[in-house]
Amino acid sequence: MPALAITAFTATSALGRGCAAQLDGLRQRRSGLRHNDFTAVPLECAIGRVAGLEEAPLPAPWRPFDCRNNRLAWLGLGGDGFLDAAHAAIARYGAERVALIVATSTASIGATEEAYRCLEDGRFPAHLAHPHLHTLHSAGLFLQAVLGTRGPCLTVSTACSSSAKIFAQAERLIRLGVVDAAILAGVDSLCGSVLFGFNALELVAPRPCQPFDAARCGISIGEAAGFALLERDGEDLDAPRLLGYGETSDAWHMSTPHPQGAGARLALDEALARSGLAPSQVDYINLHGTATLKNDAVEAAVVGDLFPATTRVSSTKGWTGHTLGAAGILEAVLTVLALQAGLVPGTLNTSTLDPACGPQFALDNEDRALRIALSHSFGFGGNNCILAFAHGARP
Repeated sequence: MPALAITAFTATSALGRGCAAQLDGLRQRRSGLRHNDFTAVPLECAIGRVAGLEEAPLPAPWRPFDCRNNRLAWLGLGGDGFLDAAHAAIARYGAERVALIVATSTASIGATEEAYRCLEDGRFPAHLAHPHLHTLHSAGLFLQAVLGTRGPCLTVSTACSSSAKIFAQAERLIRLGVVDAAILAGVDSLCGSVLFGFNALELVAPRPCQPFDAARCGISIGEAAGFALLERDGEDLDAPRLLGYGETSDAWHMSTPHPQGAGARLALDEALARSGLAPSQVDYINLHGTATLKNDAVEAAVVGDLFPATTRVSSTKGWTGHTLGAAGILEAVLTVLALQAGLVPGTLNTSTLDPACGPQFALDNEDRALRIALSHSFGFGGNNCILAFAHGARP
């Protein structure tokens, strides 16, 4: 697969706004997780909450789109000069030649929850009566209005793999000549449906998550917004590259991964093949690593079978929580930052590795030269996507 240049990127999470805040959190081993102070009904758990959204309504021109998820998108869009880079790409190629591909899991369902709580004579209150607030495509409509793109505008919702799969969508649109560039956005925000829904599945940990720890007991849910601009490989040798991807579906169970990780293995095979890589060339893998019993055990076994001890692996969810539909792009950004900084982030909150884990696992941060990295995203229903990145152009 011809590499694509990632010419701009940013992320906002519980660690803060922009890439510097994300990297500083990783380096300082400073988790963004906090005790749940979001739900009105008590729920004992840790969450990755982005500070300040309640006091940051959308600017007046976009007020009809106002909800927590779109506020988070707006906050993230302004990080690291991304909005300017996106506008420059639109001016360079033309609005019809730039795709906008958005990923989310729950979109603006928090606004719908609020609307039903505040019914007035059986009707939604006026400020929540806008139809575009109550659709999975809400963030796509909002971002299209803000950016002014007129190319394909898509929303991908495949649970926790959503914003990894948008990289693959962008590659196909660019390779097939439909567009010249793609703006990627992954946004998911905290809401009652998610927190209590995952709690009903007995998947929410009462304490900050411990990926791959022998005593792990579930996930910590977070919120995040991530953005990336993909263009055909250019002359900027320092720009990180998307080398390849693998997409598969287990078709096994609605919420449980295949016991041998069949779909994950096939996604790895596809990502390596598209990238022209052997497992021994991979320096670092940002694992899906949710801290659930079954997911972590299966992923650890797959990694142990395919990669040598020289490949370092870890999960970054101890820093940010599991940001669901935004996890793929958030962790893609963290992976690219790790490549650029020469940093293997350890596995925060984890002290005793599960016996299924091999010598590839890093618990503490490690400084080392990194050239090639993978990022894993596995969603409910066994919807898998693995991305391969390089630090700059191939030598």
